[in-house]
Amino acid sequence: MKKIVGLAVLGLVVGFSQPVRSQQNIQFTQYIFNSMSVNPGYAGYKEEWFGQLGLRSQWVGLDGAPQTGLLSVDGVLDADGAKRHGVGLQLTADKLGPQSATSGYLNYAFRLRLDDADTRRLSFGLGAGVTQYSLDGTMLDPIDGGDALLPPNRINSFIPDIRFGVYYYAPRWYAGVSVMDLLSGDQSNNIFRWDGTTTDNIRRQRHLYVMAGLMFDLGPGTKLRPSVLVKEDFRGPTSLDLNAMFIFGERFWLGGGWRTGVSVFEREYNRISGNKLSRKNSFSAIAQVYLTPELRLGYSYDHIVSRLASVQNGSHEVTLGITFGRRHGRVLSPRFF
Repeated sequence: MKKIVGLAVLGLVVGFSQPVRSQQNIQFTQYIFNSMSVNPGYAGYKEEWFGQLGLRSQWVGLDGAPQTGLLSVDGVLDADGAKRHGVGLQLTADKLGPQSATSGYLNYAFRLRLDDADTRRLSFGLGAGVTQYSLDGTMLDPIDGGDALLPPNRINSFIPDIRFGVYYYAPRWYAGVSVMDLLSGDQSNNIFRWDGTTTDNIRRQRHLYVMAGLMFDLGPGTKLRPSVLVKEDFRGPTSLDLNAMFIFGERFWLGGGWRTGVSVFEREYNRISGNKLSRKNSFSAIAQVYLTPELRLGYSYDHIVSRLASVQNGSHEVTLGITFGRRHGRVLSPRFF
């Protein structure tokens, strides 16, 4: 079972005559603390310069399991305090067995002010970047050697991408929608191609994200922040994230989440006899604490409830966030989203 992840990647590379039809984008549990990773319109939301480092170790105990790192910085540019122009940089590195992906994105958000008190804004975001995909053929160990469908050494491919998002927030709620991988879906966007016999292997798919959340006062110094994220790639099962965080004294956050698949659209795999995909995924425990007014630390643990549960020890994610630089005017409402 220790080689299950490597074998899974090998199966994806050589076993499909059609494009891979599953969600491919990197998944973070703590996107709720910094949603720029799923919506470029979020850039500059905090109206302060904010940097975040995230490290995720998935399916602990399995050799070759996903290991992911994220570094992001965002803020607003306007020196006059109008705060209309949000910008952000996001760098990610992800490794899964013999396959790895390193990406960099620049995000820009045009932020429309909707009220005199400046507590409501509508942002239109655009992101552009490139991902370097690598596949180390020396780590693939087929039963029969000399397979022409396997790369003999490490191969690399650079895939550009454009993403677009709309994000609205008010003091008590927010909502957003975004589309990733807008340049995907074309034959030229095959991630790997190493000889004339490999015409259609792993290909990027477009992804749609819909997000929303609310804020409730439960009592003096205590708030409840429920949220939802729907992830759709138009091929595999629709993914649903439900989260709820309790906020104590605006300094300590504690809550959890549930991630599962839902049937929204009729899929091709549903029409294939005997093809049953499990909808169960995981539930999470999440915490965040402000060590200082500028420094925050977050931790989450995902407990897997799918068939992988018996061969791994869950997923851990740690984030470190810091607010820095000069403020562009006063932040009129606390940034809970």
